[in-house]
Parts: sequence; C-alpha cells; structure tokens
Amino acid sequence: MSDRCAAICGQYSRSVLLFGTALTSLLLTPSLSVAATAHTHAHTKKQPLHTQSGKTAAVAPVRTASAAPARHRRSGPMHSKDSEEINVSTRRVASRGPEVAVTRKVMDRFVEGTNPMQILAQTTPGANFTSTDAFGLDTYGNTFYMRGFTQMQIGATLDGIPMGTQGFANYNGVSITQAMIQDDIGGMTMSQGAGALDSFSAQNLGGAMTYVSSDPKDKAGGKISQTFGSYNAFRTYGRVDSGVLNSTGTKFYASFARTKTNMWKGQGYQSELQADAKVVQPLGNRGKMTAFFGYGNFTQGNYLTMTKNMWKTMGRYSTYLKPDYEKAKLWAYYAQYTSDVPPGYEGLLSNDEIGDYAWDASQIQRTYLSSINTHYDLFKNVKSDTVIYGNVSSAVHGGTNNFVTSPTYGTPELQSDGTVSGVPMALSMAHAFMRRLGGTQKFTIEAPHHNRIETGVWYENNHWIYNQRLYEDGLTSAHNWLSDFKQGTGHTWYNNSFNTNTFQFFLQDRWTIIPGMNLLAGFKSLTQTTHGGTKDDYTQQLTAEGWNTYYRHAANGTLTASAAFLPHFNFDYHFLDHHEFYWDIAENMRAYDYYSQTATSTAWGGLGNSSYTAQQVFNANKKVLKPERTWNYVVGYRYDTHLFSASADFYHTDYYNRLASITEGTANNANSAYLNVGRETMNGADVMGTIRPFEGLEITNSFSWNNAEYQSRSINYGGTNYNIKGKHQVYYPKFMYKANLNYTYKRAMFNFNVNYIGSRPMTYLNDQKIPSYWVANMNLAYNFGKIGFTQNLKATFGITNLFDSNYIGGVYGAASVQGDNNANLFVAAPRQFFGTVSAEF
Repeated sequence: MSDRCAAICGQYSRSVLLFGTALTSLLLTPSLSVAATAHTHAHTKKQPLHTQSGKTAAVAPVRTASAAPARHRRSGPMHSKDSEEINVSTRRVASRGPEVAVTRKVMDRFVEGTNPMQILAQTTPGANFTSTDAFGLDTYGNTFYMRGFTQMQIGATLDGIPMGTQGFANYNGVSITQAMIQDDIGGMTMSQGAGALDSFSAQNLGGAMTYVSSDPKDKAGGKISQTFGSYNAFRTYGRVDSGVLNSTGTKFYASFARTKTNMWKGQGYQSELQADAKVVQPLGNRGKMTAFFGYGNFTQGNYLTMTKNMWKTMGRYSTYLKPDYEKAKLWAYYAQYTSDVPPGYEGLLSNDEIGDYAWDASQIQRTYLSSINTHYDLFKNVKSDTVIYGNVSSAVHGGTNNFVTSPTYGTPELQSDGTVSGVPMALSMAHAFMRRLGGTQKFTIEAPHHNRIETGVWYENNHWIYNQRLYEDGLTSAHNWLSDFKQGTGHTWYNNSFNTNTFQFFLQDRWTIIPGMNLLAGFKSLTQTTHGGTKDDYTQQLTAEGWNTYYRHAANGTLTASAAFLPHFNFDYHFLDHHEFYWDIAENMRAYDYYSQTATSTAWGGLGNSSYTAQQVFNANKKVLKPERTWNYVVGYRYDTHLFSASADFYHTDYYNRLASITEGTANNANSAYLNVGRETMNGADVMGTIRPFEGLEITNSFSWNNAEYQSRSINYGGTNYNIKGKHQVYYPKFMYKANLNYTYKRAMFNFNVNYIGSRPMTYLNDQKIPSYWVANMNLAYNFGKIGFTQNLKATFGITNLFDSNYIGGVYGAASVQGDNNANLFVAAPRQFFGTVSAEF
C-alpha cells in the first residue's frame, strides 16, 4: 500500500511541476518583444484480458488468473494524413485522401459529452464503437474498431501530443476522454489508411486519430450547459474565455465538466470530473506558443462481463450480486471450493460462470496532462513545431475476487442451512501509476520545384508501476467499493515495474506534380525498448497465511522492437473540379505491449505452468519473438458537389507475426497462451453517399465490408494443433451499415442515425458468434438566439438506443479457441433520454 501512496504523492508533485512549468513559460512570454499581430498558421474482466500475443517457445498450457492491458478477466472488472489540418466545413466532413475529418458542428449534433470515438464511429465508414454507458465514458467497457484494428492498434494524438493506446487503464498514454473535455475539441480526423508519418505512435498498425483543441476566443465570454437524463444522469459544463488581454495578443480559457449517472443495472454510479486550461501567446507575426493543461478524475462502478450463455439465460439486467452478501459468499464458495453450482442453477450456468458473479467491481482513474507547443517561422520557407509534454496518472481498479479467501475467518464450509462459514472471497485491487515525459520536434521546408519536405523526431520515457493487493472482506459485510486505500493497508500480492524508452524519426517529401496532384514519399524509423517485470511476488507467503492464492507468473527482462525503414507512399489527385482519386501504401510496426505479470496479452504476462517457470518461458520467447508488422494498401475515389457527395475505398492489409492471446478456463485455473498465429490478410471496402436535395437536409448512407482471415494452418495450443486458415478475425464484423439524416430549418435541428453491426466471431475457430444488431439514436435542438445577456440560448433533447435494442456491444480481451467459456462480453446500455440547456455569454 505504501507504493500506491507514494505513487499518488509523486503524481501530485509531478503534475504541479508540469503545470507550473507551462504557466511560468507563458507568464514570461509577454515580455518578449513581439508585435500584436498573431500568426494564425495551424498545422493544419475473473482477471485481465486483451488481444495481442507473441511467438512462444517450449510453451505448455499456461495456468493464470489472466490479466491484460486493456481489459481484465477476473472476478471483478476486467483489466481485461498527411498533416494535422482540420478543414472546417459546413458539411458533414471535410476530407482528403484516405482521411475523414469531423467538424465541431457535426460533434454538436450528439448528446453533449459523448465520447469523441463514438462520434467518429457513427460518422465514419468502417468504424465501430460500443460501450456500456450512453455517454461512452466507461473506460472499462468501451471498444473502438477501425477497419479491423482496435483502439490499441491505432495511433492517436492531441495537438501533436502522442496519446498512446486508447484502452482501459492506459499504461503508455491517456484516452481522449480523460485528456480533455469533449466540448473543447475543435475538430478531429480519422485516417483510414496506414496512419501518417508525422503522427507519432509506437502502437499504430493502421489508421490514426488526430484531435485538435479549440483556441481561446478573441472576445471575452463563456458558455454554460446543463444536461439531465435517465438514471439520474446529469452533466454540467462551464467555460470562460478571457479574450485578447494585451497588445501582444495573449488569451486563454478555462473550463470544467462534471458528469454523473447511476448505473443502469445493479448498484453504484459512474462519475467523471474534468478540467481544461489553454493559454495562447502569439509570437509576433511569425508564430505562437500555447500551453495546455488537462485533468480527468473518473470514478466508475463496473458492469459485469458475461458469456453469451449468461446473457441469454440470465438476461440483460443480470449483474454483480451486490447487495446480497450471503448470496455472494455462497456463489464464491461454489466457484472456489467445488465444481458444482448453487441449487436452482443446474443446467443454467456452469461452475465457471458462477465464479463470474462476484460482489462488485470498480475503478478510480486520475490523469494530468500538460504541454507546451511552439510554432515558429524560422525563415521564410522553414517552419518549426515543438511539443514538450508531461503526463502522470494513477489508478485503483479491481473488485471482488471469488478465487481467494479472507484468512481471518478460517477455511469456509457449507452449512446445513445453505449458508457459508468464513469468507471465500476478498477484494483484489490493482494500484497503477504512470509517468510520461517526452517531446517532438518537426521542421517543414518549402523546397524548390514544388516540394514540401517535412522531418521530425519523437522521444519519450515512460515509467509504469502495477501493484496487486488483497483486502479482507468482513464476515457479515463486504468492503466499501470506493474504500480509502491508505498507506500500510492491504496485503501485497505482487509488484511490477516497467521502464520504456521510445525514439521515432520520420522524413517525407510532398511533391506537387501539377496543381491538384500530389505525391508523398517518406519513411519512419522506430525503436522502443522496455525493461521490467516482476519486482516482488508474495504468492507463497499469502498462501501460507490462508489466502488460498494461486500462481502469478513472475518474469523479468528486456525486449526491443526496432525498425530502421518503414516506408509510406501516398498519391492524391483532384481533377475536373469535383473528383478526387487517391492511393496509400505503408508499412507499420507495433512495439510490444507490457502491463503486468498476469497480463495474458504481453510478452511478460501469463507465462509458465507446472513444468516451466514464467522466467524460463520468457527467456525462450525472447529468442524468437518478433513485433507485429503490417503492409497497408488503400485505393479510393471521392466525388463532391453541393447536392451530392460519394466515396468508395478498397483496402488490403497483410499482417506479419500476427500476435494473438488465447484464454480459457477459470480465473484461478486458466489455460492461457501468447502465440504467433502467423499471417493474416484483410480485404475490405467502404462505400458512402450523401445527398442534399434542398437546403438544410442531408442524408448519408454507408456500407462496409471486411474480410479479415487468419492464414495459419496450425497453431499449437494446449498440446493440440488447430487449423485456423480462412477463419475470420475475432470480434470484428464482416458487414456494417450506417444511415444518418440531419435536417436544419432556421434555428431548429433534427438528427437521426442508425447503425447495423453484423455478427462477430467470438472464437478463433468461429464456432461461436456474437449476434448482429441494429441501434438508433435521435437528437432535436432549437437555438433561441439572444435573450437578455445570453447568446445562442439552446435547448436539445436526445434519445440513445432509440428502439431499446438488447445487444452485446463491447467485447475485448483474449478469445477462446472454441466454445462459449470466456466472460468478456458487455451488454450495451438500454434506451436513455437526455435534455440539455446551454447558453453563451
């Protein structure tokens, strides 16, 4: 527990230092001798689960309580473009090449505070976002896919700051929802091709998300909004803009948002507290300096992850057993000490599934992000962009573990009256801490003969700590799900620590062959080295004390992922005024994941069994393990006029060293493997059309097809060879359809959108599938204009999941080879209603 408190204290001191650095630099900036004119150039869950894996050597079936970077399978919650320009348009998107840009105007059509990734998914062909809550803010329960790639495999930046992976308990970055308030995002783009050389990421295999924060306004003012909704939901947002403060053009804004809602099933709530601040200081007519500070404090109860059988048999609203404490103890006893199920559940649930029904689960995540960005025209034809950033975060997440015992009350026994003596469960909480410090430097050179040369470097150091602790439950009452985890409390199960250094360089040349025709050619170099693993493991000591703990896979070592030459080529041709043709080709490499010694999807996690220690397996794997690589090919056409827009893309991806995590079994006796399943090929197409028959009406339809197939004829898992050649990629649908109708008449707005998501394979042999579903949303808004001292007084009303569809939304984590025996499915939120009143002043 002392480690966690030290981490928290370190977090606060670092965050104060980072913000202080940013503030000091800005206070000093006005003293510079600068002109008043600003240069406005703007480039433009049982235990953890997660999907990634590696090639193993001499690996027998692994016994683990499985954990994972992005999702955790446990008896608590799962742990389981060529430039950055946003071209603001009055249309739905402003696009170029294999890229779609979503403007602020489009974002305002959705319920205020909606996760930006959810908006991207509902406006972008080939994208899919699901979550357990209507806002999409449940970091544990949301999943984003783009053309077969997950949010863990897509690059992401905010104002040039590398954001790392965008999954749960982010170990190498920060999710956009925690980095800044959605209302303060000025626009965002989704690169549907191979990403971009100047978008720094060590996880990108295909595609990139780019977010741009809005600037402070030139005129002093502000905005307030208040949202109320189903399940006692409310959201309060406020922002103050200073306006231009002096002759040098200094201006800033500060904003605040609070979102809270009761959980739509079970007991508990989800609460998010966010704050942003941004200062802009023009540097004469040659550039500007900005400083940004973002804060996120997420306190969230978790929804139960389920098997398909649990969903069908027990129903949509089946969840954790809280507040029935005696039932929770009884079910934990059956899960841990027997192979049976409680009376009345024979033939309905398996013993494994009984173990999934724990008392409760929750998480607390706090994040601080600071940056200083400087754009400066060094010479007439040379521009410099510098980003220096710091990011610290802490988290406490976990829940009741049905596979350990609180030792104070002795060995549990089943009594004649059907109750249980003792406490066959305990609170299992992970204490995580991350500190990132880094910087990027880019130069843009306008060279002769219509060449635009860009080059840049990125360096980052990341320190990640993950400590697992156990807390006893009481004989007649459980823990407080938001307990104050003070120093000296709890029993350490294991301590993990990782240190990572990342270096990336890129060089590209964009040649304008003729007006409207551009050819880009370049490459990037990427090296990432991670050292770490288990510092301490107390499994045997806790077992001797009566906790009934199980093997936790201690391993330690260093891995490096490196590629000196990753090429990228892009061609874009605008012709005959309304037509555009483009293609995109690139090779990408993804660095190794790390998280904890129980993370089944990393080279350090979930290794070993009774025959081989985790360290032996890690040492053997190190000799043969290779990072994932992809070659991505995209060819597309776009037609755009005032009345009609259409686009069609075809893409192909070749995976090499496809890594896959496989998990089956109970939390305390899981069979896990981290395997190289060889190659995977992916072919797909997206078609989209938008008609605007008259002013104010816009109707968009899109259809997506994706055929991602494994190519390996033999993967060895548990001593058995399986042929998965031709099997579709797990968790990703083959077909998607989207329709969006938006009508604006004077001050009124009506928006209706509907998505169809096809069935998704749950297993590598494709013998189990998640059913397809339709989901629709509707929003109404009316702007009353200026009333009194307020401007743009606006009322909105929104309905999510309009037809109350009962469907499996998020699914994330290690898949099974076959069968329905992994509780890693999230039931999506039911229909909910939201109303908002907002005003500017």
